[in-house]
Amino acid sequence: MNCDTYHHDYRALARDIRKLSLEMAYHARSSHSGGALSMADLLAVLYGGGFIRITPETVDDPLRDRFILSKGHCCASLYATLALCSYLDADDLREHYGDNGTLYYTHCSNQLKGVEISTGSLGHGLPVALGMALAAERAPRKYSVYCLTGDGELDEGSCWESILYAGAHKMSNLCLIVDYNKLQSMGDVKEIMDLEPLGDKLSTFRWNVIEIDGHDTDAIAEAYRNFIKEQERPTAIIANTIKGKGVSFMENNIFWHYHNPNDQELKQAEEELG
Repeated sequence: MNCDTYHHDYRALARDIRKLSLEMAYHARSSHSGGALSMADLLAVLYGGGFIRITPETVDDPLRDRFILSKGHCCASLYATLALCSYLDADDLREHYGDNGTLYYTHCSNQLKGVEISTGSLGHGLPVALGMALAAERAPRKYSVYCLTGDGELDEGSCWESILYAGAHKMSNLCLIVDYNKLQSMGDVKEIMDLEPLGDKLSTFRWNVIEIDGHDTDAIAEAYRNFIKEQERPTAIIANTIKGKGVSFMENNIFWHYHNPNDQELKQAEEELG
């Protein structure tokens, strides 16, 4: 199977990303399903729509686009995306995710095909993405760098140093995607460290800001097109999402930041996803 199998049916790809990531969490008894589900549509459109210029055959091409998942604890969705797009073996991933002795670590591992850097220590992904984008400009090489962060992750000062630098230096080949699901590890983002007005802050830092429904695949696709056309500024896509999207008992429930599904919960989740 590869992304072309879906014929740009982003919703079908996102559905299968969600199902596979839950099957992986069930097998590994691992957590972070809520955050993995909230970003599935963003990944489905990015890879399924070919907006990111990389294929399983070009993972070592110096001119490839780069994707950094800064919220590396939610790597199940990225691994699932890569498997469904032929970078990884889906059956092997489903059966061995989180097993000792495999490379399928439950935080992002760059030992896997298509994964640029190992992540999970929050606040590191955007600075690395910025460095990659800067290297492209100085080489010069025509590639873009996409970095997906969590919203709670924006509590980290390292993110804002990168945001300041990218805006000041007009890093138009850098795209920040914020999975704004409004919940972080210990509660509501608004209660712990309110980010609002997030769009205004990023605009003040000289970014091209696009705020969308992070589950509207047409809006996501248009946001990526906007980034690709932008020539003067870095782009920030604020994707308003729902933690646990697609599974009724997981949606907006912080419990699923930590919990893994049991037999009955997995069965119900897969039935609801279709």
